[in-house]
Amino acid sequence: MTEQVTLADVLSARETIGDNAVVTPMETSRWLSALVGGPVTLKCENLQRTGSFKSRGAFVRIARLTAEERAHGVVAASAGNHAQGVALAATTLGIKSTVFMPEGAPIPKEKATRGYGADVVFHGRYLEDSLARAREFAEETGAVLIHPFDHVDVVAGQGTLGLEVLEQCPDVRTVLVPTGGGGLLAGVAIAVKALRPDVRVVGVQAEGAAAYPGSLVAGHPVPLESMSTMADGIAVGRPGDITFAAVRDHVDEIVTVSEESLSVALLALIERAKQVVEPAGAAAVAALLDDPTGFETPAVAVLSGGNIDPLLLNKVIRHGLAAAGRYLYLRVNIPDLPGGLAALLAEVGAEGANVLEVAHERISPMLDLNEVEVRIQLETRGEAHAEHLMSRLRERGYRVQD
Repeated sequence: MTEQVTLADVLSARETIGDNAVVTPMETSRWLSALVGGPVTLKCENLQRTGSFKSRGAFVRIARLTAEERAHGVVAASAGNHAQGVALAATTLGIKSTVFMPEGAPIPKEKATRGYGADVVFHGRYLEDSLARAREFAEETGAVLIHPFDHVDVVAGQGTLGLEVLEQCPDVRTVLVPTGGGGLLAGVAIAVKALRPDVRVVGVQAEGAAAYPGSLVAGHPVPLESMSTMADGIAVGRPGDITFAAVRDHVDEIVTVSEESLSVALLALIERAKQVVEPAGAAAVAALLDDPTGFETPAVAVLSGGNIDPLLLNKVIRHGLAAAGRYLYLRVNIPDLPGGLAALLAEVGAEGANVLEVAHERISPMLDLNEVEVRIQLETRGEAHAEHLMSRLRERGYRVQD
C-alpha cells in the first residue's frame, strides 16, 4: 500500500525545518488582479534559500536520517533545484552529498550545487536517467537516495508552503501550483485541503512534459515517451507513486500551459512584478493569463523557483516579447530605386516603431524585375501597434507579408 502523508506530517516537518527555510513573502499583484477581476497574490518561493521550494523537503528528509545513514552520505538526481536543496541541507548537517544531473542542466544550477558542497556528476539526457544512476550509486556505496519528490518526508516538507499560503492569505479560494513530479503539489494540497477543504487546488504542467493528465485518466502513474519543454524544473516524465496518490485524492484539477504562455508569463513577471523566475516558476501565472476568468479569487499563484540561466533568460525574454507582439518581422516589396528603402523606413519611423534589423532579397522568382524584398525586424509597443503599422504600410501601397 502506498504511504500517505497527513497534515500531522506537514506540521511535524515545519518543526524539523525550523529556521533552515525562510517564510517567503506573499506579494499582491495589481496587474493580475485587474486581469482576472479579483485579488491575486504571488507566493514568492523564488526567494527561498537556494532559490526554490526544494530546500524545504530536502532538509526534512536528510535531517531525519539516522547516524549510520548519515555516515554513508546522500545521493540525489536533479536538474538543479532539488540538487541545491540537497547540497545545502547535507552541508548544513555535516553530511557528504553526491548529485547526478542530466546532460544540459543549467550551468548556474550546476555551479550553485557545487558551491553548496556537493559532488556533481552528469549522466543521461533526462532526469529519469540520472535517477536510475543515482539508485545504482546508492547500492554501490550505501549512500541514501534523496528522491526529488516521491518520499513522505519530502512531500511533508514541501507541504509547509501550503501552511504559509493559508496563514498569509486566509481568504484564499484558489491555489495554483507548478507541477512536475508532484511533490510540491501533493504537499500543498494535503495541507490546504486538511485545513480548508473549500479551497480549490490546481496543478499546472508544461504541455511538453505533462505526465499527470494521462496518468490520472489511467488511474496509475504512466511514463511519458518523450518530453520537450524549457521548464526543466517541472520536466518529469512519470509521477511518483506517493505523489500520484496524493494528487488523485486531494487536487481539484490539472491544467497545462504552452511554451509561449510560459514565455509571456515569465516576461510579465519581470516587467510587472519585478520577480525573476525560471520557466517552471512562471507556470501558475501562465495558467492565469491563459484563462483569466477560470479561477475563483482570491487566488494565489506559487512562483516555485527563480534559478534561471542568464542565457536562457535572454532567449525567453526575446521569445516572450515576440509572443506579446512586441517584435514584428515583415517582408515588404519596394521599388528597387534610390530612396526606396528610405521611404519605407520613414513610414516605419512615423508610426513610432524601432528598426532592429534590415536585409535585402533581390533574386527571387516572386519579385518583379524592378522590385526588391526588404526583410525588416521591428520593435513595437504590442499587437495593436503592430497591426496599425501594417495597415499604414498597405494604405501607402506596399505589399506586406508578416
